[in-house]
Amino acid sequence: MRIDSLLSDNFRLTETQKKALKKLGIENVHDLLLHFPSRYENTADLKSISSLKKGDAAAVHGIITGLKTVKAFRKKIPMGEATLQDETGRIKIIWFHQPYLAKMIAENSSVRVSGKVAERKPTRPNGHSDRPALYFSNPKVEKIEIKELRSGVFLFGGKDRDYPLTPVYPETRGITSNWIYHAVRKLLKLGAAKEVTDSIPEEILKKYKLPSLRSALIWIHSPKKEADSLAARKRFAFEEIFFIQLRKNLDRLAWREHNSFRINKTEEELGDFIGRFPFPLTSAQKKAISHVLEDFRREFPMSRLLEGDVGSGKTAVAAAASYAIINSRPEGRDYGNLQVAYMCPTEILAEQHFQSFIEYFTYTGINIALITGSGCKKFPSKVNPRGATSISRSQLLKWVANGEIPILIGTHTLIQKAVQFKDLALVIIDEQHRFGTSQRQKLREKQGKIPHLLSMTATPIPRTLSLTVYGDLDLSLLDELPAGRKWPITEIVLSQNRNSTYEKVRSEIKEGRQAFVICPRIDEPDPEKELALLAKSAKEEAKKLKEHIFPEFEIGLLHGKLKPSEKDKVMGEFRQGKIDILVATSVVEVGVNVPNATIIVIEGAERFGLAQLHQLRGRVMRSAHTPYCYIFSDSKSKGSIERLKALKSAKSGFELAEYDLLQRGAGELYGRKQWGLSDLAMEALKNIRMVEAARIEARELVEKDPEFEDNPLLKERLSKEKSKIHFE
Repeated sequence: MRIDSLLSDNFRLTETQKKALKKLGIENVHDLLLHFPSRYENTADLKSISSLKKGDAAAVHGIITGLKTVKAFRKKIPMGEATLQDETGRIKIIWFHQPYLAKMIAENSSVRVSGKVAERKPTRPNGHSDRPALYFSNPKVEKIEIKELRSGVFLFGGKDRDYPLTPVYPETRGITSNWIYHAVRKLLKLGAAKEVTDSIPEEILKKYKLPSLRSALIWIHSPKKEADSLAARKRFAFEEIFFIQLRKNLDRLAWREHNSFRINKTEEELGDFIGRFPFPLTSAQKKAISHVLEDFRREFPMSRLLEGDVGSGKTAVAAAASYAIINSRPEGRDYGNLQVAYMCPTEILAEQHFQSFIEYFTYTGINIALITGSGCKKFPSKVNPRGATSISRSQLLKWVANGEIPILIGTHTLIQKAVQFKDLALVIIDEQHRFGTSQRQKLREKQGKIPHLLSMTATPIPRTLSLTVYGDLDLSLLDELPAGRKWPITEIVLSQNRNSTYEKVRSEIKEGRQAFVICPRIDEPDPEKELALLAKSAKEEAKKLKEHIFPEFEIGLLHGKLKPSEKDKVMGEFRQGKIDILVATSVVEVGVNVPNATIIVIEGAERFGLAQLHQLRGRVMRSAHTPYCYIFSDSKSKGSIERLKALKSAKSGFELAEYDLLQRGAGELYGRKQWGLSDLAMEALKNIRMVEAARIEARELVEKDPEFEDNPLLKERLSKEKSKIHFE
């Protein structure tokens, strides 16, 4: 059997099944072997049919009879049916939408059946009903051998009793876990595992006591005991992180062959600029600026990630880096400026950074521009030298192309083909994880010479995740709050304490402060929709607060469905103090800066992830006033309340991220698709020793043998997976 042969060459597949397999990323034998179980059902403790109850996840041994394909009486659903009998009774088996399974088992076979026990009340055609009956719904059925048959009692044994774990696979509509289970067993029986080649060097496998690829495939799909499945999962998790690290180290090596703009600026030369900041820099900010300037002096382009907690001052570091760039001449010229592109995920954030940079650079007299989907602005304005003015897109693009605008701030509009720079030397990407890789890469490919890259994120990332997904970036960490900033007083508010909390909010607003109220959704849910999210809506909450709770205050509304001009108007009024309470969705999660807003109320807090709650809380950490965060939750779940308590007790976002990783897994915290890691690798990120081991081995391999002349299997696999280099 060829490992790369199509599944359609080995199995009869309907069009629905082909589409479902494609959705799961499975096309050939190799793909199916690497489609791992998400969990295992323990079938070691067998049950008798007479002991079964509705809702049981059970395994039963018996004789299967009455195999047939039928259609449901009412909905005409195609089904497979059978009856299972042991020494204590009988139970029906039904395979909904899978009638073919009834044809795959021989009548009177001795089998193990494992699955969910359900209950139905069948109705006869004449309208009479039988009493409720139990049945197995879409169970797994395996043929086994009868060890003995004595006195009418079935005694099952032999090798199959050594297989207490039954794999349960990720499935999708059209392909069930049961189908995958039987298909994989067929492939393993045909010897498919023997056809694979192990690309991890044998000495690494021995060093970390990892099974070979062939053993791991058998153990993960057909474990005899739990230790087998754990060993296999450990091996595959190590393998994925190891190959990520190999690619990252190769990328780093290749990147150093590129030329970039050499910027010879020192901390002393930035002294006057930094001295004008309205706050003293923290030691972490000073260290980050020193790292950036050191990178600028090298032959190759910088690729640095600036990771800082909410309110830690990343924008100030970005401004210092920009100042160094725009005060440097293009190579071989004694005139003109190098340029900076600053990309933000939202128009609100782009506008805010535009205003921040105006404050930082006003005294320099340089041109700063903003480009978004809503329009373009330029500072300084001829009409108002201290303010910005709207300009036409064509005029802005002309000035950017001829180098007259050294700093351009914008959204994804920056990567449009029409936006061309003359001497782009630095790309800053704020909240970089919100942009796709291709978007980020397009910005760096705007010209022949590769610009430096400064990526920034305020999303707290566990160390294992940053080591894995940012293995090719140098890391600067801002883990201090600027002087005068205070950590929010956080309270979890249950329904019975709402009124007293509203009085605390009222008291703060009367003292001159402002407040955010965050809701999980924009509109009220449709009560007729069964799966509608029953959560507070921003629109209704704004109405309720105005009419019944805070009639004396001005209340504004901000959400994603508003037009950009409407958002700008609302945010402008909130910054100017015309709005006392801003009711919003999580659209304000990133970067919104209103120093006078010191209170945030988060409705339905259990519906947000800890990282997102922490980001939202950061909106009120922008001044020297004491900030307050009130977490409203109606959840009765003990787990949800414990999770929210972690938000109250954690001293930093990084501490919260580690907690969420251990409690829920990185897949739930960040989303598997966001990082391009499998669930298995995401789970492995809980193991810092494994991540560091994979990182060390990959780095040593690349340093010793960058062409992999001594490891041809590694070279072959990497060449198959090779994609365009990217560094974000």
